[in-house]
Amino acid sequence: QVQLVESGGGLVQPGGSLRLSCAASGSLFTGSLFSLYTMGWFRQAPGKQREFVARINPVGITTNYVDSVKGRFTISRDNAKKMVYLQMNNLKPEDTAVYYCNGVWDDYSPRFDSWGQGTQVTVSS
Repeated sequence: QVQLVESGGGLVQPGGSLRLSCAASGSLFTGSLFSLYTMGWFRQAPGKQREFVARINPVGITTNYVDSVKGRFTISRDNAKKMVYLQMNNLKPEDTAVYYCNGVWDDYSPRFDSWGQGTQVTVSS
């Protein structure tokens, strides 16, 4: 019903930038249905639980971020392409994690049971 494919991760030095992309497909996103969902990004660092990072409302106007990334990360979406993006600037070692996209509920929890493979972001000198 839901397929989410993340890409764009890699190895970057502290202070560097990356742009993550998420392609959404499946029956729940048929036609214009993708534009009904708040979408977002989560991340999981080694030995830690998966955490919320950012979300964007269906029309792409309202965004929310975890405090640790505010001012550095920007989430955006293209409903026509069924894509979600995360521009990450001024990356820090503590941003190292596998990043996933998913729908996001009002309480910041993930909406869909199905997860993609994620994309690894490693920030290291």
